[in-house]
Amino acid sequence: MAKAGEQVRGVCRLVGMSRQGHYQGRRQRQLRTVAQAVVLQLVDEQRREHPRMGCRKLMMVTKDQLREAGIEIGRDRMFRVLREGERLVKRYPRTKRTTQSRHSLPVFRNEIRDRVLSGPNQVWVVDLTYVRIKTGFVFLALVMDAWSRKIVGHYVGETLESIGCQRALEEALSGLEETDERPTHHSDQGCQYACHAYVAILMEAGCQISMTEEMHCYENGKAERVIGTLKWEYGIEACFETAEDARKAIKQGIRAYNEGRPKLTGVQSTK
Repeated sequence: MAKAGEQVRGVCRLVGMSRQGHYQGRRQRQLRTVAQAVVLQLVDEQRREHPRMGCRKLMMVTKDQLREAGIEIGRDRMFRVLREGERLVKRYPRTKRTTQSRHSLPVFRNEIRDRVLSGPNQVWVVDLTYVRIKTGFVFLALVMDAWSRKIVGHYVGETLESIGCQRALEEALSGLEETDERPTHHSDQGCQYACHAYVAILMEAGCQISMTEEMHCYENGKAERVIGTLKWEYGIEACFETAEDARKAIKQGIRAYNEGRPKLTGVQSTK
């Protein structure tokens, strides 16, 4: 111990540091190491349910536990801890388009541009995407509430025909049976949403119809983003053995997204 103490004194003299400063620095490094271990443990716990949850969302869902542990951490440090702990996730690539907008069906104006939302069931946004299976594809149609970001209806079909979108819409509308709420329904100009059968369901339900007009991906950005989240944070981009396997994974992913993933609500724009 005496020899170790002499070595510490010698190193401190060499670098111009007091022994007290040396031991304080060592304690701070130890505390930092413990704090990083706690952060990574909490991240791993969240990732079991949300495999690709990003840094900002992880900060939101772990903030109370970190506060209880006496750990203060900002975005930059959180990012650094995840990077050093090899916990960062890759950005997801753009997916193939399923919109078939070259048709002669009637289309509608964009009724939600710059609209400010203050609660649920004011605007619903919809989208349709493919999911790989060994023999080809199945197609996920979903309806999302634009304010709460909750998926209120979905259906997995085996064709790109409108029937899958209609089933998702009917599921969403069934949740309004006990209320007088009638959301504005916003979609791209795809034939699945412009066809007479789909429009008839909306009109019978008393929903205002809104569609993108020019830049489809920007005018329907919330629906595009939730598709990306389901694919790349909840593993739905995988190639499944069967359509039934895909349906089970999608149902589980939507449940985890709706019940556990933090969402930004409050007064907000439809952008």
